[in-house]
Amino acid sequence: MKNILTICLPLLLLIMVTSCRSSTSPAASTVDAKDSEIVLEVPPANGYNKSDLTPIVKTKEEWKAQLSPEAYHVLREKGTERAFTGKYWDNKKKGVYTCGACQLPLFDSDTKFKSGTGWPSFYEPIADKYIKEYTDNSYGMKRVEVTCARCDGHLGHIFDDGPEPTGLRYCINSISLGFEPARADQ
Repeated sequence: MKNILTICLPLLLLIMVTSCRSSTSPAASTVDAKDSEIVLEVPPANGYNKSDLTPIVKTKEEWKAQLSPEAYHVLREKGTERAFTGKYWDNKKKGVYTCGACQLPLFDSDTKFKSGTGWPSFYEPIADKYIKEYTDNSYGMKRVEVTCARCDGHLGHIFDDGPEPTGLRYCINSISLGFEPARADQ
């Protein structure tokens, strides 16, 4: 009897651990307690879940292969595009502005305003957790740099001369952004 327990107990533990791991995999079925229905979570085609903040870490070569030279310079080397040259500085369409490197949703078009600076300007992000802020003392100025919380791509800077309700201006490079237009049924 003791020999059977010695053999069976480790096997039982192994089965329990394996079943726990498989139930937490990205494509596992989950039960929505609210509606009591099974939901199959399928990873998106680009490999990034829209709201997943798991850090994306790539080598310099991988980023260069994914991004255009201009986008690489701004997003990975903290460059800045020239004012009034980006594709979104004067965009008036409804939708969501995403990170140009990993598609994390960053800004809603309802928070975009005309700042007169030549860069897309927003008074608040979709969620504070989607951006990171760093002190930037480059070029003899004290500014606050904004990066994507998931891929750490450079987006732009925050200034305190924006409109209400926040009084902030997130001054963002167009090339650091993607745009998902609102659907007609929204």
